[in-house]
Amino acid sequence: MSSGPPQSPTVAKTEVTVEGECPIFAATFAYWDNILGPRVCHIWAPRCEQPLLLSDGEVTFLANHTLNGEILRSAECGAVDVKFFVLAEKGVIIISLIFDGELKGDKNTCALSIILPQTELAFYLPLHMVCVERLKHIIRKGRIWMQKGYNIISVLSSEIVPIMELLSSMKTHSVPEDIDDSMGSFVLPFRQVLYSPYPTTHIDVDINTVKQMPPCHEHTYIQRRYMRSELSALWKAASEENIAPDTGIHTESFTPDLNVFQDVMHKDTLVKSFIDEVFMLKPGLNLRSTYLAQFLLILHRKALVLLKYIEDETQKGKKPFRSLRSLKTDLDLMVEGDLNIIMALAEKQRAGLHSFVFGKQFYTSVQERDVLMSF
Repeated sequence: MSSGPPQSPTVAKTEVTVEGECPIFAATFAYWDNILGPRVCHIWAPRCEQPLLLSDGEVTFLANHTLNGEILRSAECGAVDVKFFVLAEKGVIIISLIFDGELKGDKNTCALSIILPQTELAFYLPLHMVCVERLKHIIRKGRIWMQKGYNIISVLSSEIVPIMELLSSMKTHSVPEDIDDSMGSFVLPFRQVLYSPYPTTHIDVDINTVKQMPPCHEHTYIQRRYMRSELSALWKAASEENIAPDTGIHTESFTPDLNVFQDVMHKDTLVKSFIDEVFMLKPGLNLRSTYLAQFLLILHRKALVLLKYIEDETQKGKKPFRSLRSLKTDLDLMVEGDLNIIMALAEKQRAGLHSFVFGKQFYTSVQERDVLMSF
């Protein structure tokens, strides 16, 4: 009689067709079986021009590795733990999201993992936050699906496949995707831009137009409301067929404004001066890259000065801020566009700055513009 471990049941596999080079070995969904230990339930593998070779057995072994040690996991209900493994001996990196869910009538510890070659570490790191945030939300939806006894794989596929396509496009073209059609118009799916970590700006250099979403604080507020409404609609769905995992959500409490892009009407001097000056330099020279880096450094320093100015005026937040007009004058930010640029950078460094400066927890971009025009 064999004394080895129990044989794994056949693992379902989905091959995802992507264009160009895909930097992913595979994505997996696994769970902890109280009898057999970690079990891989599903594998997503890319089918592309230059496939990365990793056998299903190796993928299963690596996916099981992410659940080892999680049997005594103690976490709040609904928590999603992000684990980042670098397995030098295997030459891979694994990004694993550990969560609890109802599976086969029992509460199980589950793991959704992405496996990449270790050589792609530098490529992946700048995209890590985007991928993790998207996967976290699809896990929230998946847990509702599991609670209702539905198949979670269809829900996970709705986000795994776009992430593979995103990473493939970034690897091949260094851009997320081509958004222009043959007529020159552009299409940005509402749900994708709303789920982006930061607001999106569309700059058309052919017709010299700039359209942008509301500022970061407003973008985050709308994004969270939409996510909550989406989860609520999924929870209220009477059956699996009633609502598709990627359907846009409209509820009584929240109907999203599909006109998320606004024309940028205000002027600025910072970017205009930069563009005028950078095109004076001959193309093809490294000097342009150096000049761009210097410009970004100047913007960050201006943001730090703005933060320091507000700290001094408010005794580090002990008093309300009442000196917006003085700030614009003292820091030479009288032009609305310049102030918006520096405020956006400062908000990234110190979240909540907008709310503190304007004295309310939430200001829409229209209300904010009215306040700025009064100074």
